Amino acid sequence: IFSMASEIIAAADAGFQNIWSLQSCIDTLYEFGSEEQRQKYIPRICAGETMSMDLTEPDAGSDSAAVRTTAVRKGDSYVINGTKMFITNASLASVFLVVATLDPSKGSKGLATFIVEKDRPGVTVGKKIEKIGMRLSNTAEVIFDNVEIPAFNLIGTEEGGFANAMMVLTASRPIIAASSLGACQLARDLAIQYSKERIAFGKPICAKQMIQEKIANMEMLIQAGRGLVYNATMLLDQGKPCNKEASIAKCFVTEAYGKITDDALQIFGGYGLCDEYLISKLYRDSRVNRIIEGTNEIQRVVIAKSLLR
Repeated sequence: IFSMASEIIAAADAGFQNIWSLQSCIDTLYEFGSEEQRQKYIPRICAGETMSMDLTEPDAGSDSAAVRTTAVRKGDSYVINGTKMFITNASLASVFLVVATLDPSKGSKGLATFIVEKDRPGVTVGKKIEKIGMRLSNTAEVIFDNVEIPAFNLIGTEEGGFANAMMVLTASRPIIAASSLGACQLARDLAIQYSKERIAFGKPICAKQMIQEKIANMEMLIQAGRGLVYNATMLLDQGKPCNKEASIAKCFVTEAYGKITDDALQIFGGYGLCDEYLISKLYRDSRVNRIIEGTNEIQRVVIAKSLLR
């Protein structure tokens, strides 16, 4: 259902869908949080507060285990120091889920996830990062300077941070694919409408076989992508392993998004290059989705390792 909703919302604006879908971080509290944490934070999020997942850093993107933000135990508290980068909803969120390392020498096994409220001393949200696409989606840097939080704010165990982060990424990849799917349908519809209105050589350009081929290819990619998205999300719903399927859906559909918006812009011709036409926005937005939630190169690594294992 969440993937279907993402598809519908993204057909209106993928940037807004990106803001909305980050509320799925609440699953981390459901799955790994204590009952006390659920009682304290989930009602706040359901009442309208916004969450943010703080994993990516200036030098830790695809390599999630390379996180350098530290958490040091201090009696009944933890002190967090570090910088997070490209954080969605950073300027809007009141609650951050921060992945930090307790022991850098342990790599991924030294990571833990913490709840950090935005109003704690030492938390600073940088200015919004201006991107070429998904401009409605808020993205910013977050700095933690000697931020002290109670031990109560540790989610799960001190060794569970990497598993928490991977669960979020596995669940979010089909959602990124579903969002891309919605935007693909909008791009297809815009291209069809314009091809009927644009007259060239005495006929609407939709009468040209080369235009028809582009439109047919769009629909084939959309139909194939929908099957991949629903397969991955069905496995998620059933609690079955789906790392490979989630990566396939994310990789295939986000690349289809790029192909469909590129062909749609080509149908628009020179007008497709103008900001006043929505297709130019969709073209720019499409480039973002091949990077976020794990680059498509990383998706191929996940798929290949699954097959070779």
